[in-house]
Amino acid sequence: MKLFFVEPAICLSTFALTLTSPLTTQYVYRRIWEDSGNYSMASASNVSDCDKNKSSPIFAFQEEVQKKMSLFNLQIDISGLIPGLVSTFILLSHSDRRGRKFPLILCSAGALATSIWLCLLSYFAFPFQLLIASTFFGALCGNSITFFGACFAYIVDQCKEEKHRTIRIALTDFLLGLVTGLTGLSSGYFIRELGFVWSFFVTTVVLTVNLIYIVFFLGESREESPFQNVSVSCYEGFKNLFYRTYMLFKNASGERRSLLCLLLFTTMTYFFMIVGVSPIFILYELDSPLCWNEVLIGYGSALGSASFLTSFLGIWIFSYCMEDVYLAIMGTLTTMAGMAMTAFAKTTWMMLLVRLPFLFTFVPLSVLRSMMSKVVHSTEIGEFNLLKECDEPTVCTSSNLCTVNV
Repeated sequence: MKLFFVEPAICLSTFALTLTSPLTTQYVYRRIWEDSGNYSMASASNVSDCDKNKSSPIFAFQEEVQKKMSLFNLQIDISGLIPGLVSTFILLSHSDRRGRKFPLILCSAGALATSIWLCLLSYFAFPFQLLIASTFFGALCGNSITFFGACFAYIVDQCKEEKHRTIRIALTDFLLGLVTGLTGLSSGYFIRELGFVWSFFVTTVVLTVNLIYIVFFLGESREESPFQNVSVSCYEGFKNLFYRTYMLFKNASGERRSLLCLLLFTTMTYFFMIVGVSPIFILYELDSPLCWNEVLIGYGSALGSASFLTSFLGIWIFSYCMEDVYLAIMGTLTTMAGMAMTAFAKTTWMMLLVRLPFLFTFVPLSVLRSMMSKVVHSTEIGEFNLLKECDEPTVCTSSNLCTVNV
């Protein structure tokens, strides 16, 4: 019996992604720390191994480790940029005719292979620079942006009413936040109790279950096009992909074309800000004056993920009395307030409290996605999603490049 709920796949993939991200960051940070000098990091401690005294030699060493970590993150992003763009463009475009399951399966298989490689790398202590190669090959199968783009296209296929579509997307964001928050809260305990190897093994098991669900239990959200079996050359295939994306704007009226461009630009600008801040939080928390350990980082991540829940509640409540555009403005203003307060957070309690202004951080993303899905035709969802999802890796890399330079 086939099920037509993509939410379990979203939850499982989100759990694995949320657990892998801080695990990888802290694992590489520890490896760089130990490989760069004679200072050792305690494997289990209630205090962070960093020095708040700027005159201490270890303080300068911390700054050097931070720079190397930021540069390595940028190298990871660049290595997956081009293959991620190509795979996203191809998979999401073909999903309009071949169905949504194929990109979901391919992305899940790539994520599983990458997770297995992380297990081997941490167990045998291979050079952590090999993560760059694994990111490149994993992106050839699609990345998380491809996966979630196909998931949201799957949801749009099933929701014909605009109101139902907005609530369904917001509910999905709520599930993302719930899983992200619980995973972030437990990530520090995973590292402390299980270590890196077994923690990576847990993500591998979860991704295996996710792949099994998609392959054997998830139904297809749309029928395959009768023209899918027509064989074309590789060149003609790419030509058709670009042509359909071009026609998406060419056939639109002037007002509709302007609205599409405005919504796309607004989404990418906001996404640029969100992505640029995310890796900075962990590095800022590891360094002085905060000097957080893995458990405190997990608490901070969980509090940050609570914005998924509050964003869903905000959309659910305020959508009855506010238009979509005002919801997006409300979320943007509260996020700006949170950014301003974070710049002055110098203590643990202050850093935890600054998460409160981020209550509606994900409201603009949910609302803008819903607004864009209302503008394009149902048969053009894949083309427009691939255009948006192809822009997001570029935005991610550009944002991280700006972060490294700062």
